[in-house]
Amino acid sequence: MRLARHLPVTTLAAAIAVAGHAQAQTEITVATVNNNDMVIMQSLTDAFEETHPDIKLDWVVLEENVLRQRMTTDIATGGGQFDVMTIGAYEAPIWAEREWLEPLNDLPDEYAVDDLLTSVRDGLSLDGTPYALPFYAESSMMYYRKDLFEEAGIEMSEQPTWSEVRDWAEQLHGAQEGVAGICLRGKPGWGENMAFVSTLVNTYGGRWFDEEWNPELNSEPWVNAIEFYVDLLGNYGPPGASSNGFNENLALFSRGNCAMWVDATSAAGTLYDGDESSVADNLGFAPAPVAQTPKGSHWLWTWALAIPASSEHKDAAKQFITWATSQEYIELVGETQGWTNVPPGTRESTYANEHYTEAAPFADFVLSAIQNADPTDSTLEPNPYTGVQIVNIPEFQAIGTQVGQSIAAALTGDTTVEQALNSAQRATERTMQRAGYND
Repeated sequence: MRLARHLPVTTLAAAIAVAGHAQAQTEITVATVNNNDMVIMQSLTDAFEETHPDIKLDWVVLEENVLRQRMTTDIATGGGQFDVMTIGAYEAPIWAEREWLEPLNDLPDEYAVDDLLTSVRDGLSLDGTPYALPFYAESSMMYYRKDLFEEAGIEMSEQPTWSEVRDWAEQLHGAQEGVAGICLRGKPGWGENMAFVSTLVNTYGGRWFDEEWNPELNSEPWVNAIEFYVDLLGNYGPPGASSNGFNENLALFSRGNCAMWVDATSAAGTLYDGDESSVADNLGFAPAPVAQTPKGSHWLWTWALAIPASSEHKDAAKQFITWATSQEYIELVGETQGWTNVPPGTRESTYANEHYTEAAPFADFVLSAIQNADPTDSTLEPNPYTGVQIVNIPEFQAIGTQVGQSIAAALTGDTTVEQALNSAQRATERTMQRAGYND
């Protein structure tokens, strides 16, 4: 007969404790986009799990267009794959109205909800109740290489115009080997190329819809804006511009391959970080360019964390999203990753923090851009919707993506601008009529 081996009492007790802890631990799945700020959030998993030992984080990190598609499908069907979703100011009120999101109206006092920038908080709320918490917020701005501007004798305007930008791009294109005159988003998607294109159309005097919800995608301002865009990127952009979204252009600019780039203010921290960017010492920034009007020339967006109603671990998910969007988290990033890498645009306390303002000379500039973007007055002519680069109706996700594909086809030369916009107009008219907007 084989004798049993007895573990020492202390070892046995420790094993039982570990087993009990493992059984009690709740695993939550966090779906997020592969932007730099979210990559940093993922890298701080250990910091969260050390202070919340009963919660384990499982990450699903995807490219922006893929993430949106997967999350939309999951939440619309109640799939329950995710406990935390990274969504934006477009989805939050629409999904909240459909009762797809968990309300967040009982946040702890230490979260300091009143410290959140009002415009950002309001954009994630429905009837005064928040349904997502802001991880970072952004507007858009212009980045440029000061060394190339100086070598060419170009002086940046206080408020650049798109006409000036075209002239500068012509002068700077090929100024050094591998340098494009300008980089802009070309990858199709309502949150990719259309985020930029919508602001370009706005400043050319255009709008998505008239006051009766009739699409205006083949109107004169749209034609002028898209012809300018296709000509500018076609002549002075990098090769394969139609495949470049935010991350691709961030990589190009940070390597020195773009003389100018108009995109999200959230890129400023990465570009100003010498460990991440080869152009940090020559980084210049200016307001987003204008054409006919300054209205809607720069966007307003928030990447936020929300809890789907289908989650089975809402309490654990709430603990995570309040941690990841807190003052405490911003301090943690500043101290461990550098102050230029803290998530921008969400809290007043960030812009009152001397560590941040001293490390980030662009801080006040970014804050001003966010505060001055007005989603309720974003076009020269009146419109019936809320949004600068988006239209806050459920149909916009499909409309914006389809229009983005048509414009990308014009950019690659597969169709003309006129054909692309006429096709986009017809498709949008059908969508709006089916949805009952024009009855």
